Amino acid sequence: MKSEKTLSAEKPMRIKKRKFDLDNFQLWILAIIPTLAVIIFAYLPMGGIVIAFKDYNYRDGIFGSPWVGLDNFKFMLTTPTFARIAKNTIFMNILMIGLGTLSSVIMALLLFQFKSRTSTKIYQTVMITPHFLSWVVVSYMAYALLHTTNGTLNQLLEAVGMKPVDWYGEPGKWPGILTVAYIWKYIGMDSLIYYAALMGVDSSLIEAAQIDGANKLQVNRYIMIPCLAGILCIQLVIKVGSIFRADFGLFYQVPRNIGALYSTTDVIDTYIFRAMRVSGDMGTSSATGLLQSVVGFITVVVTNFIVTKIDDEKALF
Repeated sequence: MKSEKTLSAEKPMRIKKRKFDLDNFQLWILAIIPTLAVIIFAYLPMGGIVIAFKDYNYRDGIFGSPWVGLDNFKFMLTTPTFARIAKNTIFMNILMIGLGTLSSVIMALLLFQFKSRTSTKIYQTVMITPHFLSWVVVSYMAYALLHTTNGTLNQLLEAVGMKPVDWYGEPGKWPGILTVAYIWKYIGMDSLIYYAALMGVDSSLIEAAQIDGANKLQVNRYIMIPCLAGILCIQLVIKVGSIFRADFGLFYQVPRNIGALYSTTDVIDTYIFRAMRVSGDMGTSSATGLLQSVVGFITVVVTNFIVTKIDDEKALF
């Protein structure tokens, strides 16, 4: 028989209620502003989704306008140019995600080879700077470079005896131009993410590989890149979510909205902007945005599910 003292000792301990953590009071105060920003700019506007199902007019407002069901979606999907703009949007996003990720990883691996912290910071600062330039500024830089007669690139071509190129008249060249502009603008910030992940690699693994005779390419292949697999999968899942949504500034400002380039530069966002400017059809624009969000959500879930089946630890959720 157990004694009363032993039985009392085996009684479960009462868990004290957690009191408000006064030590983190300042952090709670700081969290109020971003929380309100998310609520105001991300959740409250979701009520405007009803515009996608209405024949919106300014007189009756959002909730007073008549319902039209799925007519806005039908109009958008049956537009003669929808196949073209959808193809351009998906193709350009795949191209930019693939080449942009590859360029960022290579740049991060190159930066990791620098032994001097000063040199690394200088190169990172130079590469990150374009990220903070607006596409309007970038468009003028591209125009100064690609102008038919006074452009720097054409002047260089003429200097070496080659014919100048009418860059703003040949749509076939613009997928490459836009991809280069995208990589130039975002490679600094993206490579910084991968560089931070490389900083967490155990240096003893690299030293052991070098002692065994591995060169730099083998170290990158068998140690560095596998260590980046987790963050690469997460970045892929996030970026795939916007595969049906284009960077409006890139596709509208850099090609300068020239009609001759629409066959390769016209995407869903630029087409809807022009349609809004001409007709002011808020319903179709809202339906397009809702469709892009739904497609993005589905692609994120599907991509994350595939990653989960391959390696559960590398999935986003």
